[in-house]
Amino acid sequence: MARADVPRVASIVLTVLAVYSAAIAIVPPLREMARPLTALVDDYAVPLTPNLAYAAFLGLLAGALARRKRVAWRLLVLLLAFSVLLSVISTPLVAVAPMAEVPDRGRLFSEVLVSGVIALIVIAYLWWGRGEFFAKTQPASFRKATGMLIALLGVSYVVGFLLTLFFPGDLLRSARAIWVLSRVLGGVIEVEGYGHPPAWVAFLIGLMSAIALLVAFGVLFRSQRQRAVLAPGDEERLRGLLGERDSLAYFATRRDRSVIFSPSGKAAVSFRVVNGVTLAGGDPLGDPEAWDHAIRAWTGQAREFGWTPAAIGCGAEGARAYQRAGLKVLELGDEAVIEVKRFSLQGREMRGVRQAANRVERAGYQLRVRRHGDIAPEEMRLISERADAWRDTETERGFSMALGRLGDPLDVGCVLVESLSKEGDEAALLSFVPWGDRGLSLDLMRRDRAAENGLVEFMVAGLVRNAGWLGVERISLNFAVFRSAFEEGARMGAGPVIRAWRRTLLFLSRWWQLEALYRANVKYHPEWVPRFLAYGDTRDLVRVGIASAIAEGFFKPPRLPRMLSSERTPTASSAAPGNDAARPGR
Repeated sequence: MARADVPRVASIVLTVLAVYSAAIAIVPPLREMARPLTALVDDYAVPLTPNLAYAAFLGLLAGALARRKRVAWRLLVLLLAFSVLLSVISTPLVAVAPMAEVPDRGRLFSEVLVSGVIALIVIAYLWWGRGEFFAKTQPASFRKATGMLIALLGVSYVVGFLLTLFFPGDLLRSARAIWVLSRVLGGVIEVEGYGHPPAWVAFLIGLMSAIALLVAFGVLFRSQRQRAVLAPGDEERLRGLLGERDSLAYFATRRDRSVIFSPSGKAAVSFRVVNGVTLAGGDPLGDPEAWDHAIRAWTGQAREFGWTPAAIGCGAEGARAYQRAGLKVLELGDEAVIEVKRFSLQGREMRGVRQAANRVERAGYQLRVRRHGDIAPEEMRLISERADAWRDTETERGFSMALGRLGDPLDVGCVLVESLSKEGDEAALLSFVPWGDRGLSLDLMRRDRAAENGLVEFMVAGLVRNAGWLGVERISLNFAVFRSAFEEGARMGAGPVIRAWRRTLLFLSRWWQLEALYRANVKYHPEWVPRFLAYGDTRDLVRVGIASAIAEGFFKPPRLPRMLSSERTPTASSAAPGNDAARPGR
């Protein structure tokens, strides 16, 4: 067995113990059936009790060991060393104790001795693999975890003491303080002969103390976080690497991302750390021959800090590069790309788009297409305010396929498409970022809800008409998640699996715009370009999915108290004017 397997083996063992402890705590019949096994493990190996809080602690410790956290290794070794110390202290005490006090001296002596030897063997195994536990924790995590534990245990003590005042039972008044302290500390201090309050009081105090312990360990094991701020110097270097390959490359200049470059500086990976996941967006940037070096630098950083690596929205070439680095690849959906030379409103299949565009034009709407650099700053400010007013969500959405700003002075190459009513009022707008020198990629889509239907079709068709003077040959529209499932599942003769998958997606579309995005794109008969998700282990998919939802703005996790915040403060900030406008659904 290689040393590299030590974190995985330790994590698996603790996970099994955590699941077992939770199972016997939840299912009383199983607890009775497994009592001999529980007693055997508890006597000769590690403490094992039917306790959900203890199971949760083991689960947290197992997860931290799997992420190779140095602090988790230290804690486990410390706990095992404490077990050995107890064996060393207990062995002579058992040997010299009177037979009346220790009637089963032989069995107890063997339990103490065997448990100590097993703990020593496990410590030796962990010490052998100590070099594999290298992942860092957040700065001052031990201090913050200790402070949180003391604060929450203090709350537990105060609440418990108040409960004993109102529900004392037969507990003596003089023993209330020490009894509550004993319960808060999990029975470390033995208090007998002073009576007891109702059982539910002791249970509630123990529950609060268990929660305090779990929160403290959660803080201790949290991954190193990084404040995602793109420094001006890094942004300038990134802009020199954008190129023509990836339609999503320009979104790497989002100011809430970080970047890591290859040693040569010829390639880079743009990412953000979310919920312990280092989430890259799109393909690596720069020279494809240097992509592998940039990805290695990115995954190396992930290993150093215990982050889970994942890349969302990468193309086929980028997916292959991430796959070479050891990541797995899953197809997410397809990006709709319009080839300007092939696009035409003629023909029966384009009837819907043609009719919508003609209806809007007959209603007196006009089209205006401009580069951002040709718009006066004051006018751009008013456009940004109007876009904010039309936003239909409280928070901006977008990470992999949205820029997150509108009207920034550095985005002079972006294109704004506006639809104006016959009175000259703005009714809708589309904003596109550059895709190299010959392409555009949709960033922002906003409209007045009271305006005529069909404005988007009118503006897309108008942009294609203006593509000549813009020098544009291809236009990237929205991304359709699981597009093939909607298309294949609706075909005659589709198999039961694909039909069931399509029905599931239709059900989920009640809350997310899955089918709506597909329908909004398919009407243009675009070229469908597959997009992929790259991830490390299958067991990380749920975590990666949650991190992606947070990054894209579909889910907002509860904020931790300020004292728990330990993001690294950047040395430079590139915050620039703009309203962080992002397109919903892209």
